[in-house]
Amino acid sequence: MQNDASPNGPGLLDRLREGPVICAEGYLFEFERRGYLQAGAYVPEVVLEHPDLVAQLHREFVHAGSDVVEAFTYYAHREKLRLIGKEPLLEEMNRQALAIAGDVAREQGALFAGDICNTNVFVGDDESRRAVRAMFEEQVGWAVDAGVDFVIGETFSWGEEALIALDVIKAAGKPAVITLAIHQEPQTREGWSPAEACQRLEERGADVVGLNCIRGPETMLPLLRAIRERVGGHVAALPVPYRTNEQAPSFQSLRDPVYPDIPGGRPFPVALDPFVCTRYEIADFAREAAAIGIDYLGVCCGAGPHHIRSMAEALGRTPPASRYTADMSKHAFLGTDSSLKAENRAYAGEL
Repeated sequence: MQNDASPNGPGLLDRLREGPVICAEGYLFEFERRGYLQAGAYVPEVVLEHPDLVAQLHREFVHAGSDVVEAFTYYAHREKLRLIGKEPLLEEMNRQALAIAGDVAREQGALFAGDICNTNVFVGDDESRRAVRAMFEEQVGWAVDAGVDFVIGETFSWGEEALIALDVIKAAGKPAVITLAIHQEPQTREGWSPAEACQRLEERGADVVGLNCIRGPETMLPLLRAIRERVGGHVAALPVPYRTNEQAPSFQSLRDPVYPDIPGGRPFPVALDPFVCTRYEIADFAREAAAIGIDYLGVCCGAGPHHIRSMAEALGRTPPASRYTADMSKHAFLGTDSSLKAENRAYAGEL
């Protein structure tokens, strides 16, 4: 039996044998909301400009129940930085993000994950194959130098690009979590079903396969059921916390009838607020996913710590943040606590 023990104790695979692992994602959207990252470019310069804030958000997600501290290197690859004229920051940005995450992981006793993602240059020809492999190799190399426990390769719309990411991670000797992003059509860009793509990834050595981003709980679950039936190992599910539906299966395809004149004509990416899932919806998703055998769970773009806490509690856990889980019996107007004033109890009856 493989053992992948980390400096903080059991590694990813050992922890998965014990039960579900939770991985909080969503750093891009959260820092954009807080005013430290620009929508559009979506490059994590905040790791250089405000490393203390990045460390604190890592802590908040662990406090809420995440088992993993994922280095904020999403979109910190050569192509993204080249497009905005900041390619010279590439190595510094990656190494700084990894150092921040590693420090917090050790401090909190959490798993430490490196991260690579879709490059937006892959088109299925030899030139793009070479380009993405080179980008993955340098990022994974820095992650290995930093001592990560495993590497996440995520948000791949092309199954073949995901396979290249997997090859690079496995060549580096690290466990690999590989997740696909499935848009409106329920297939990869080359036409593989999500179940077929995940089976190919598992057969090539991926330790965890599954889906992340793009789809919300309602439209991701049917795809997860098919994946679970097709693969024998660990399966990942990290939806976006938005109310996607059959007519709009991806968060890019959502439309807001109340405000149709939104700049750009669609809510994605900065006006998705009316579609945000409640903590209760995320808890329901976690229970349903766990019931069909999904054991690597999280929430992607749009996630807040309250979503992660609800996911953890739905799995029967009590993370430190559960100390502050809502208890409306204590509310001045809505509560039932006997210490409430009579007039407040009377008012509550009118609500």
